[in-house]
Amino acid sequence: MRLRFILGQVFQGIRSNVAMTLAVVLVTFVSLLFVGAGMLLQTQVDRLKDDWYDRVEIAVYMCPDASQAVQCAGGEASEEEIANVESLLDSADLAPYVDEVYFETKEEAFQNFQERLGDTNWGQQITVDQMQVSFRVRLEDPEQFRIVADEVDGRPGVEVVVDQRAQLEPLFLILNRSTAVALGLAGIMAVAAVLLITTTIRLSALSRRRETGIMRLVGASNWVIQAPFMLEGAIAALVGSVLSVAGLWAAVRYGVEGWLQSSAPWVAFVTTSDVWRVAPVLLLAAVAVAGVSSVVSLARYTKV
Repeated sequence: MRLRFILGQVFQGIRSNVAMTLAVVLVTFVSLLFVGAGMLLQTQVDRLKDDWYDRVEIAVYMCPDASQAVQCAGGEASEEEIANVESLLDSADLAPYVDEVYFETKEEAFQNFQERLGDTNWGQQITVDQMQVSFRVRLEDPEQFRIVADEVDGRPGVEVVVDQRAQLEPLFLILNRSTAVALGLAGIMAVAAVLLITTTIRLSALSRRRETGIMRLVGASNWVIQAPFMLEGAIAALVGSVLSVAGLWAAVRYGVEGWLQSSAPWVAFVTTSDVWRVAPVLLLAAVAVAGVSSVVSLARYTKV
């Protein structure tokens, strides 16, 4: 009987404040959508790092003919200089850091170049003699790039040592900043949600002062008086969180899995499974927002 009474009070409060309740749902939906998007973006960054950092290599480019680099003043790298660099990369000193070394000849470099840019006017003017030999070095730990680079850089015949991770860092920087922006916006919207839920509960409590006064006179407990107001905010926040989960699922299912994954199948994108892992966090966040709002409002307006 008491539960039926409480639920009746909840739906009465929702009916009397439909506009405010919808506003709470929408603001909660948007705020948790940003929270979920930020979490998924961070998951994507971590996944890309785990996947791509294991594949990246460092490239040791030997001096080509007519190079303008100071370290190549002696001309094209000689066979002896190439052999010395190869011996260094295969040495016992670098063995703990180097996983695999691949040597690329001028002919192989030219073939790879033609596959990528051979159709361009500029690419058709390049000849085999203009290419340079290089070493591709896969590391045991990509974070140890500097140790290997310091050993090789400056050796006779070495023009430049390139860390392929440097090409990925701008992408990770953009994704990390996008995550920060999403979470920042989520924080602002969460504050707005708290204020809206607080206002909704406050209006509902003020409109039912007579009923709550009678309930106090007949000996109703604080819990019975406050429960309908708490449930109003909780229901609105939970509906908003469910909508945010649905929005994230649709975005990942159709935007990522349905489009991006088919366009770039070699990239490890987030999936709908990641959305389901984020979902409990969003539901708990909705409950937390509703709880904070209820405590702020009920402490003053339904205090016995």
